[in-house]
Amino acid sequence: MTRIESKFAQLRAEGKKAFVAYIMAGDPDVATSLEVMKGLPAAGVDVIELGLPFTDPMADGETIQLAGQRALEAGMTLQKTLDMIAAFRETDNETPIVLMGYYNPIYNRGVDTFLADAKTAGIDGLIIVDLPPEEDEELCIPAQKAGLNFIRLATPTTDDKRLPTVMQNTSGFVYYVSITGITGAAAAQAADVGPEVARLKAATDLPIIVGFGVRTPETARDIAAVADGTVVGSAIVSQIAAGKPVPEILGFVKSLADGAHSA
Repeated sequence: MTRIESKFAQLRAEGKKAFVAYIMAGDPDVATSLEVMKGLPAAGVDVIELGLPFTDPMADGETIQLAGQRALEAGMTLQKTLDMIAAFRETDNETPIVLMGYYNPIYNRGVDTFLADAKTAGIDGLIIVDLPPEEDEELCIPAQKAGLNFIRLATPTTDDKRLPTVMQNTSGFVYYVSITGITGAAAAQAADVGPEVARLKAATDLPIIVGFGVRTPETARDIAAVADGTVVGSAIVSQIAAGKPVPEILGFVKSLADGAHSA
């Protein structure tokens, strides 16, 4: 059982919803990024989603694109991202970490090498947004064999015909994108999300975590109430972009986590 699966089993046993927080590795620099990351579990984060900076992040809105640019300009690389995760694991061997990004840096490193390095560093799951199910032999199947969860995105445009294909090799949880479009573009609405979560639950036993468009504790609570948990990314990244002190960033994260956990 991966850390992700263990965490969701624990939350289910406690009758709690999950709060997942996204930050970009190396934004605005490695030291600050690692300090924020190390503070996330105490702020109530159940699963950390760590962005891998990439030059052409097609699924991301401006906030996360700029975070990736800041990280790249500060010298962030895939190796430094793995080193950052390993540094986090020196003091936290429990909190699940999902690496979210694009296939190109992984392909350049070599899939087998990357997967071995990812396991050694302490990564538990992958979200690779530009690899569709038709390409599962590229990374998804090898990742599962290596003991990593491969987490898939489902969207409002994933119809009932497409859904079984999306679900077939997904593990850990399903990430439901609550809006059509890019990250941070619009506000999620629980009334719209609820029926979609029910549709996904009819197709899988995996937890359904909802992201995109969640920016406030109230929305985190409302979305978590109709799903198994919620993800916040752009709103947290915006705090980092504004140069807020790390304790203030973590205080904001805690307010979001408290919202999700109150659902």
